[in-house]
Amino acid sequence: MSPVLEMKGVTRLYPGTPPVPALRGIDLRIAEGELVSVVGPSGSGKSTLLHIMGTLDRPSAGTIRVSGFDVGRMSDRQLSALRAQRIGFVFQQFHLLDAETALDNVADGLLYTGRPAVERRRLARETLEKVGLAHRVHQHASKLSGGERQRVAVARAIVGRPALVLADEPTGNLDSHSSDAIVALLEELNAEGITMVVITHNPEIAARFPRRVALRDGLVEADEANAKGAP
Repeated sequence: MSPVLEMKGVTRLYPGTPPVPALRGIDLRIAEGELVSVVGPSGSGKSTLLHIMGTLDRPSAGTIRVSGFDVGRMSDRQLSALRAQRIGFVFQQFHLLDAETALDNVADGLLYTGRPAVERRRLARETLEKVGLAHRVHQHASKLSGGERQRVAVARAIVGRPALVLADEPTGNLDSHSSDAIVALLEELNAEGITMVVITHNPEIAARFPRRVALRDGLVEADEANAKGAP
């Protein structure tokens, strides 16, 4: 499988006296079609890693390639285009616009791709159907349950057919039933070929995925296949 993401010697220092190392030399390769969990205690560098994977932040040192593009050689404008076309994000807080419908929230995920409005709405409707929300297309986000809101967020992340989806604690604000449903949805989407990296504090969720990367103190402590998550 060709790599969707490659990181070599990636470090991230935050200003301070002395500087605070959030990542201390990360080597990581995510192949096309993988479903990977990232785990670790608070302060281990999980969120920093996700932000750098998603080009939302730049490393202090090291190289990163997303779909073959060397992120370090790209301007901010080029990175914005790369995110719009190649990377989807799912966050714990959903980040939906409550006054907009589910359809409009998902269509907004295509705003920076240059697609016409009619096509954006068509793709948004098809993607909401894919995540099981065909009956809630015209419901405002404020009227949706937590599980439904996260499904909308997942739909928004995948509507542009990105090369990589990054999810930061996607079940953190959900009850156990909704959490199980979202994890099952992620597994289904991965089975269709979508590459995913999921940050989670939940060991049961991490154990369901085929690969587990454990961070501690800004370093990869373990990178291993899960017997439970293996096909």
